[in-house]
Amino acid sequence: MSQSNKEVMGDGVMSVGEGTRIFPDVGACIDCGGCVVACKRTWDVPRDEQRISISTMLEGQEGSEMSGAAALAQGESPGETAIPMQCYHCENAPCVSVCPTDSLIKTDEEFVDVREDLCVGCQYCLSACPFGAPQFPESDDGAAQVFGTGGKMDKCTMCEERQDIGKGPACAEECSTDAILVGQPSQIADELDKRDEGTFFNDVAMDIVFGEDAGEFR
Repeated sequence: MSQSNKEVMGDGVMSVGEGTRIFPDVGACIDCGGCVVACKRTWDVPRDEQRISISTMLEGQEGSEMSGAAALAQGESPGETAIPMQCYHCENAPCVSVCPTDSLIKTDEEFVDVREDLCVGCQYCLSACPFGAPQFPESDDGAAQVFGTGGKMDKCTMCEERQDIGKGPACAEECSTDAILVGQPSQIADELDKRDEGTFFNDVAMDIVFGEDAGEFR
C-alpha cells in the first residue's frame, strides 16, 4: 500500500483486502456513535437495526489511572469502558463451526460471510458468538424457539465491497479517534503497542479472533 493511500484512509486503517482483520482499541473509544452512523448510512441499515454497537462496561464506575487493558492485567478495575462490538471475522469463528446449513463460511480472503439463501434462522450462531455479532432483524423470538424461524441472519460484512476497491470499512474510516483498527494482525498489534494499549480481551477471546496470530499480541 502506498503512503498516500494510507494517509487517505487514516491511522486506524493500515491495510485492506485478503487477511485483513478488524479490532477495537478500547482505550481510544469515546462512545460517540460515529461508527454506528457510518455503517447505517453506508449500507442503508434501518434505524432499529445495527451491525455495530457500542457496549458499555462498568457504567459510571471509576477505575485505575492505567489504561483499561493494563488495569485488567494488574487485576484492577478499568472503570467505565466503551467497546465497539461487531463481527471481528474470527479466525476460529464459532458461528461457522455451529451453523448446520453451512450458511456461514470463511471466504478465501478470510472474511466470514453469510449465504442468506441457506440460512434457516435457527440462531445457533447467535448462541455461539461471544461478541453478539449475529443479528436477526425479522425474528419472532417465540416462534424461533419452537420452529427455528428466526429470520435471515445479518451482521457486519467488514465492508468487503469497499475493501475490494481499496477503501477501508466505513466505521473505521470515519472513527474520529481511530478506535477501530483495520490491518494485518501484526499491524494491529504494532499499532496497539505504539499507543501503549493492550487488547482488553482475554486469551480465549483472542484465540477465537486471531487463532495462531494471537501470539502477535503477547
